[in-house]
Amino acid sequence: MRLLVQKCFNSYVTVEDKIVSSIEAGLLILVGFTHDDTEKDIDYMVKKVIHLRIFEDENHVMNKSVLEEEKEILCISQFTLYGDTTKGNRPSYINAMKAEDATLMYDLFCQKLNEFVSTKKGVFGADMKVHLVNDGPTTIWIDSRK
Repeated sequence: MRLLVQKCFNSYVTVEDKIVSSIEAGLLILVGFTHDDTEKDIDYMVKKVIHLRIFEDENHVMNKSVLEEEKEILCISQFTLYGDTTKGNRPSYINAMKAEDATLMYDLFCQKLNEFVSTKKGVFGADMKVHLVNDGPTTIWIDSRK
């Protein structure tokens, strides 16, 4: 399971020119799954995300989490996080989980995040346009296997 976590001032996602989800300050998370990901990977990533200290404290040091700051999360499914470009210039997505399984994992991940922090979702499999005002910019890559 892979995440690209971006601290943001605000973010929203549109499908067919209609806003389907939006947040103010918080985290935009792009999430991708591979074939052998399990609920154990989800639990690890939920704990990692909610406790990730990337918000500034009173001394302007990144020392606070989305949970402590009571901010929101916008979570977007992103199978291309498993794109492999080691051979040629066209990414291969054979390491990405099949959509039928990935949609269940995505829903479970968002549900578990929402138990701790208000979490909004994109539309799995849709042609989404994701809008973001990155704060920092602060962008963190997390892989449940590393």
